[in-house]
Amino acid sequence: MTGMVWKPDVTVAAVVERDGKFLFVDERAGGRVVLNQPAGHLEQGETLQQAIARETLEETGWTFVPRDIVGIYLWQPEHLNKTFLRVSFCGQLEGHDPSRPLDHGILRTRWLDREQLMAARARHRSPLVARCVDDYLSGTRYPLDLLTHLMRSVETAADTSASIAASG
Repeated sequence: MTGMVWKPDVTVAAVVERDGKFLFVDERAGGRVVLNQPAGHLEQGETLQQAIARETLEETGWTFVPRDIVGIYLWQPEHLNKTFLRVSFCGQLEGHDPSRPLDHGILRTRWLDREQLMAARARHRSPLVARCVDDYLSGTRYPLDLLTHLMRSVETAADTSASIAASG
């Protein structure tokens, strides 16, 4: 394993409850239709909160405002040579654009209660789908200020490179 670069995929997910039901998407992944929270990958230059707001809007047409962190999860599926680091948020919806086209691969949105979610367990995209809902229902919440985003500027990158070169 020496010399290999290991990079976990950083993902975000939204746990959104309304009237005892949770917002999910049916999406195509790995050649099948799976059930997932609105979720996706962190993109370069964005904060985790920006990523979940963007992903929720792209996948559902809903404007999502994260209020708390439900959990931070590390998942290493046996069938893939990948590791996922998921940050799950709960929050509120502040508007919906039903005419907005959904992201590529998203078939539809659904509102399901926990019982309906568990009845569809075979279609969950990962074990994280049920775990995030269960953690939310158990009352697990962490403040958003648990996350610190130190965004790199051009000057900071140059200073860091110069500092490493001088010490090495």
